[in-house]
Amino acid sequence: MKDKTASIESAISRIKDGDTVMVGGFGVPGTPFGLIDELARQGQKNLTLIKNDANEESMGVDRLLQNGQVNKLVVSHAGLNANVSKMMSKNQIEVEFCPQGILAERIRCAGAGLYGFLTDIGIDTILAKDKSRIEVNGRSLLLEEPLKADFALLHAQHADSLGNLSYTATAQNFSPLMAMAADQVIVEVEHLLDLGDLKPETIHTPSPFVDLMVSLPTLTSDYGVLRRGR
Repeated sequence: MKDKTASIESAISRIKDGDTVMVGGFGVPGTPFGLIDELARQGQKNLTLIKNDANEESMGVDRLLQNGQVNKLVVSHAGLNANVSKMMSKNQIEVEFCPQGILAERIRCAGAGLYGFLTDIGIDTILAKDKSRIEVNGRSLLLEEPLKADFALLHAQHADSLGNLSYTATAQNFSPLMAMAADQVIVEVEHLLDLGDLKPETIHTPSPFVDLMVSLPTLTSDYGVLRRGR
């Protein structure tokens, strides 16, 4: 059986300039702060980031923004990060806002091998700009195209040696979808378990979707509310 564990340095070094990177998380829960910090340290540039939110200033993906590593950000909201607004007003970054449910479904479509889906959400708003319209039974609908990535960076509370993953709480919202929609999946793990210790009914992402795992020795202060026992 292939050993999927790796050092954080070697795992993140797979990411190249210009890659598209999905980042798990729903606010703090599920955000892979350790992987993000290593990406900031290595300095890959011209990245496109896909994440539900832009974290808060000076933490998570904001460190990549402040480093000048990001060309485009695809998010459902960035209201907790004033730095995003500043960069947008100065044309330092392109931001694509996508309603949360639409964002999740676009990612799911990529993982399922679909070419997109039709919806009337946002059809008479700025969100419809540059999107294709299709008539179905006399109704005008928007074509929402799938979102895929070169890499997905995820945080799991538990994983076994094969790479089966278990997330906690709202970390389950986007991480399972992103694991299916990226060419390579890198996961930081709080608790790495022996094979058989992870009950099948608790597995949210099966091992075939996982390429590399990094074991977290400790949780930094960024994780805050995630401090908990095994």
